[in-house]
Amino acid sequence: MPGENLSRDEARERAELLSVDGYEVVLDLRSAVEEAEPAEGPRTFRSVTTVRFRASAPGTATFADLIAPSVNAVTLNGRALDPSAVFDGARIALDGLESENVLVVDANCAFSRTGEGMHRFVDPEDGEVYLYTQYEPADARRVYANFEQPDLKAPYRFEVTAPEGWQVWSNGAEESREGLTRRFAETAPISTYITCVVAGPYHYVTDTYTRGDLTIPLGAMCRKGLAKHFDADDVFLVTKQGFDFFHEHFDYPYPFGKYDQAFVPEYNLGAMENPGMVTFREEYIFRGKVTRASYERRCNTILHEMAHMWFGDLVTMKWWDDLWLKESFADFMGSFSQVEATRFDQAWVTFANNRKAWAYRADQLPSTHPVTADIRDLEDAKLNFDGITYAKGAAVLKQLVAYVGREAFLEGARRYFKANAYGNTTLDDLLSVLGEVSGRDMAQWSRAWLQTAGVNTLTPVVTCDAGGRITELAVVQEGDALPGQPGAEAARPHRVAVGLYRLDTDGSLVRYARAEADVAGARSVVAELTGRERPDLVLVNDDDLTYCKMRFDEGSLATLRSHLGSVTDPLARALCWSALWNMTRDALMPARDFISLVLAHAGRESDVGVLQMLHGQALGAITHYAAPEWREQGGRVLAACALQELRFAEPGSEHQLTWARFFAASATTEGDFQLLLGLLEGSARIDGLEVDQELRWDFLLPLAAHGAVDEGVLDAELARDDTASGKRHQVRCLAARPSAAVKDQAWAAVVESDALSNALVEATIAGMQQPSQRALLAGYARPYFEVIERVWAERSIQIGMDVVKGLYPALQDDAVTLAATDEWLAAHADAAPALRRLVLEARDDLARALRAQACDAAAAG
Repeated sequence: MPGENLSRDEARERAELLSVDGYEVVLDLRSAVEEAEPAEGPRTFRSVTTVRFRASAPGTATFADLIAPSVNAVTLNGRALDPSAVFDGARIALDGLESENVLVVDANCAFSRTGEGMHRFVDPEDGEVYLYTQYEPADARRVYANFEQPDLKAPYRFEVTAPEGWQVWSNGAEESREGLTRRFAETAPISTYITCVVAGPYHYVTDTYTRGDLTIPLGAMCRKGLAKHFDADDVFLVTKQGFDFFHEHFDYPYPFGKYDQAFVPEYNLGAMENPGMVTFREEYIFRGKVTRASYERRCNTILHEMAHMWFGDLVTMKWWDDLWLKESFADFMGSFSQVEATRFDQAWVTFANNRKAWAYRADQLPSTHPVTADIRDLEDAKLNFDGITYAKGAAVLKQLVAYVGREAFLEGARRYFKANAYGNTTLDDLLSVLGEVSGRDMAQWSRAWLQTAGVNTLTPVVTCDAGGRITELAVVQEGDALPGQPGAEAARPHRVAVGLYRLDTDGSLVRYARAEADVAGARSVVAELTGRERPDLVLVNDDDLTYCKMRFDEGSLATLRSHLGSVTDPLARALCWSALWNMTRDALMPARDFISLVLAHAGRESDVGVLQMLHGQALGAITHYAAPEWREQGGRVLAACALQELRFAEPGSEHQLTWARFFAASATTEGDFQLLLGLLEGSARIDGLEVDQELRWDFLLPLAAHGAVDEGVLDAELARDDTASGKRHQVRCLAARPSAAVKDQAWAAVVESDALSNALVEATIAGMQQPSQRALLAGYARPYFEVIERVWAERSIQIGMDVVKGLYPALQDDAVTLAATDEWLAAHADAAPALRRLVLEARDDLARALRAQACDAAAAG
């Protein structure tokens, strides 16, 4: 039988045959705390699953899904099946089905160290063990036998036996307890991938949400070691604000009873929308001082997951082709609800500058795909949790709101929930209700926005008369044809706002005219702006209504070079920065010019989230897009600017903290390192800057990478911060040291061994790949291509993705690496499609970097 990679065709056939009436899952997790490790094989727990299901064609055969080291017994309709005959490690063959069936599977399932399935974490601080599950898209089968596809929904009852002193949670509320065993209430019909169990000695805080007759018990939890940092009150505040917003606009009461939120260790994702039992990465609990942007990001994630209770959990896609039906909506609703219901009323600025940058990158890769994707199998599905499915989809929905109107959009959502509650849907189900309420041709809109790939470019063309009045303002639309690639994307219909800006007498750059217009085809004239005064700056996607790359006319670009920091509106300013970054990535603006803009104007940026994004982009420009011969000089200038802004920043402000982190990340000279050491040791001081534990690690990373501190210093810092977070930081710093032996050790730890957990694999790779160590890392380029197919075959898909993406020799940015990549692709045409996709994407990033470097070199003259 086929293995773990379930195909869409297999899922469709199974869904046509089966309907599932319910699951009873009994887990015994007491082995999680046994001191002795197994003599061989992984640590396991017992899992007994009873599935009641019906078959539309009695006498036929099917299969259940289970990934487990061993199966003790399988019984179908009272008939014992030989596990060695029916279980192949990933599937259980079931033949002779009856109209109504009962399957019982008794298995020994493995605890995970990769964040997939039942993850087991041992806290180095106190030795306590913590468990949680993570399944999307298809890892529930690592914990219990099931039919692992989203359209075979069923109610679940969980029964969990856990070690003494532990607490246990699942999707349903706890109904009863007998000794060490808890039984949980039956859930509403849900998909396998959103079932959940969390267990361990977690710190747990409770509250209640009330709205009219509706009462929702709230809970929030974290490891005991993080309890002193846990601001549960703010988590509950955002949660209640979200429930108010969604109940008001969705007109469908939250359908899953309680609402627990667990912040868990070594989490691969930002969060997961398990109904009644949402899980988050524990990094959302802040151990030190952070900026408002960090709280905004956490707020967005809380609201994103809450939106999933309706978009994704109540109504679920049939198959992963329509993953966007939940992720695009949740991404859009996260920002929409933030702006209207919380203190983060500038969330659309973050969306424009941050989330859409993710989308623009993904949509220009060779693996780009429509928002509604062609997902052949589970490996495809795993890779499609990307910037297109999330951020482009959300941007397209923002365009849809402008197209059909806000109230029509929300009314469509309300009808969609009521018509499809507890069911599964496709694109057509959503389009039908939106067409019904809006009167618009949703099929045409869908073909343009959901069923084609790529991003369009909009450029203003302004003609003025001798008196300085606009005679014509046109918007030119182009497809995204990269150099050397034939063809262009088709023009799309855009609803845009075109803004005209001018310099005021006080030097500020303000909008004096705005017109909304429909842009379709290659050239569209905005007649409403004819006769207005000549602008200093034109924004063709003002207010960020559509999804496009925005370009500038020459006059606007000249204005921005001198006055970008003077744009008074934070969203308009963020849109300008976003457009300039896209120009840099597209080799239309030399990297040194972009960095000059950052040096000139970032110090005036009021939005700290935008500032943090600019810092990351400036570092990316130096690392990947600057001409190699200018890279060192550019880095020194960047670090000098960072230090100057750090000293000028308001003492104790979040901007000061942001500049401090940027200075550490860009430090290059001996003087830079001496200052960082002085700040660590207390011999140097910058007024208002508190060097807390997290900032200490930020300072230690560049010091380790440049050989300014040794292993003894890092070990001493771990003793000071002997926590899970401290261990991750120390591992990253150790791998960053400029030593061939250190790099060999890091390579072996992630490539030749599976002993490290997912979090430590990530930390090791991040530490190993230092931009200042290109020569030291050159020797790993050829071995990379020799091992990746083996790594992909032997490791879990999450670890495989981490290794293949993280160890690609992007820092060996030359034609030799590009040729080596092409050679591997040519010689491995039959490699797993998901693996080839990752290598193709890395190749495209490298080719883009080489084009940008050539552009930057040409600017040097």
